[in-house]
Amino acid sequence: MSRPHRLLPHFFLSLLLLVSLAACAQKNTAVGSAGSAEGVLLVAFGTSVPEALPSMEAVDVAFKDAFPGQPVVWAYTSQRIRKKLAAEGRPVGGISDGLERLAGKGVRTVRVQSLHVMAGEEFSALERALLLDVKAHPGRFDHVYLGRPMLESAEDARALARAVREDTAPLRKNGSALVLMGHGQEHGRAGLTFEGTRAVFSESDRRTYMATVEGARGFDELLAELRKDRVRRVVLQPLMLVAGDHARNDLAGAEDDSWASRLTKAGISNTAHLKGLGQIEGVRALLVRHAKESADDITREPRKQ
Repeated sequence: MSRPHRLLPHFFLSLLLLVSLAACAQKNTAVGSAGSAEGVLLVAFGTSVPEALPSMEAVDVAFKDAFPGQPVVWAYTSQRIRKKLAAEGRPVGGISDGLERLAGKGVRTVRVQSLHVMAGEEFSALERALLLDVKAHPGRFDHVYLGRPMLESAEDARALARAVREDTAPLRKNGSALVLMGHGQEHGRAGLTFEGTRAVFSESDRRTYMATVEGARGFDELLAELRKDRVRRVVLQPLMLVAGDHARNDLAGAEDDSWASRLTKAGISNTAHLKGLGQIEGVRALLVRHAKESADDITREPRKQ
């Protein structure tokens, strides 16, 4: 008669073990649904112009489609823009903030994709910030892959030229030339890449012209080239991820010093196509490809040949 009583402690121990295992399984399920072993950090200069947001939104959707089930987090490198957005109740963090968010989601492998057009000063700052953060948090991630900017090769330039040409074709049926405004940089760090891109665009369509807001090839050089080729009509298009402040003011603004106003004064009629590169499907595919193909793991030392 005493045997059943001796079995009761074993029964309750087994029951307690099953309850504990069920609780652990439920906890693990919750972590799995909220977290992911891999994630994406999209890094852009940033914008506070509401009309420029469609480019960002289109890029966001493209990366979520390309990396299903993975968290996609944004980071803006411009402190000025981050501060302005925070004051407006639309905060976007910096690189360290983005990495912290991904770590909090259980991410162990991060793909950091630059949304810069060329590897100039902004991209160099991105690399430094990323390396410093990884160094400050050793072991937080197993891998951190850095995807290169939009234009890294002749293949990239040809893909971009094709995408922009196809997107603007309906606006050029009247024989208009295409004028692209790049950002450029005062110190010219990406100047050679820009000139190479300009050559590729010209080879694919000789009625395509490029200049920058800053840098060696500005509006004066552009106007001289247009006059030399006797161009009378142009479509203006920003060669930037978003159609933000530069596109809406420096390129197509009503002020006397905008490209549109100066072209009109020079007798060249113009139509502004205020569409960021991020709104063009072929450009988004180019950025996604860079993210997927990147093997530049900054948590590892480069292999010595």
